[in-house]
Amino acid sequence: MSIVVERRGPDPAPVGASPRRRRLTGLACLVVLLAAGAVLSLVIGARALSPAEVWQGLFGDPGTDQRLVEITLIVQTLRVPRTVLAVVAGLALGVAGALIQGHTRNPIADTGLLGVNAGASFAVVLAVHLVGLQNPVQYLWFALLGAAAAGVVVFGLSSLGRGAGNPLTLVLAGQGITIFLTAMTGAVALADKQALDVLRFFNAGSVQGVGWNVIIVASVFIAAGLVLAALNLPAINLLNLGDDVARGLGVNIALGRTTGVLAVTLLAGAATAACGPIAFLGLMVAHVARWFTGPDYRFLVPCAGLLGAVVLLFGDMAGRLVVRPAELQAGIVIALLGAPFFAALVWLGKFRQA
Repeated sequence: MSIVVERRGPDPAPVGASPRRRRLTGLACLVVLLAAGAVLSLVIGARALSPAEVWQGLFGDPGTDQRLVEITLIVQTLRVPRTVLAVVAGLALGVAGALIQGHTRNPIADTGLLGVNAGASFAVVLAVHLVGLQNPVQYLWFALLGAAAAGVVVFGLSSLGRGAGNPLTLVLAGQGITIFLTAMTGAVALADKQALDVLRFFNAGSVQGVGWNVIIVASVFIAAGLVLAALNLPAINLLNLGDDVARGLGVNIALGRTTGVLAVTLLAGAATAACGPIAFLGLMVAHVARWFTGPDYRFLVPCAGLLGAVVLLFGDMAGRLVVRPAELQAGIVIALLGAPFFAALVWLGKFRQA
């Protein structure tokens, strides 16, 4: 009689442990990359500074040394606010881009679909035309109001009729409002040279020259949007299974969609109000994040947010270098990257369907 001895190997890893570890590692790498980008953003500019000079400008006492006074002014007044705004706005637009793609179930959706960008631009032009505002901190509130009003109108229209709550209805309502507001913005701007000048710089999308008063106000609304986005993550995962399945699993469809749209409106509206519309950023980073994290929005949304901050930060630095000593606005740099990215998505989609 022979005795068979079974040799047991190590216990198998829990299902999903490896993907989860990989996703967390990716998020940690993005945090490190973002920190490195923030340091580089303080160093790079029309006047290059060494890390030692940046440290002196941040924490040193310039005394009466004119050179150190100038370095302190450059670092604290110009580069630190610019870097903070790029991180905050990029984070907001990245998260908003992932949320809007999830709620519309449209892989080429962008925050502009809700009319947020068009609403902010129209409100800014109207404020300049009717009230004569010129200071960014003054028309920031109008831009926020315009973005919020556009989001509410789009969501309200998409909730009416037989197609209420349908992602396609939301997209169509957003496109209709965007076209209307864009036409109205052009009409007002052409009738008022002062409004046209403000619109030209606002629509370029830039994190340059924005003061702490604007950044703090925008950051409060962005923080509220991030809280709503975090609360919306479990619902959006289930909503992507289909409304009927989500309803069967106990999801309040109306509450889930309302929370998501409100989060997108706050995030995209505040970022647009602070630095102007940044086209394609949310679209790009949401797709790149999905390649690494898969469809789980608990990881996709934070990854898209960190990627948005990284891309906007490095895009702004690229704009400082390509036409040095002049500068190219970050919105233009992102658009130059985003347009071919969007075209590639469309082409690849058609290629796969052929």
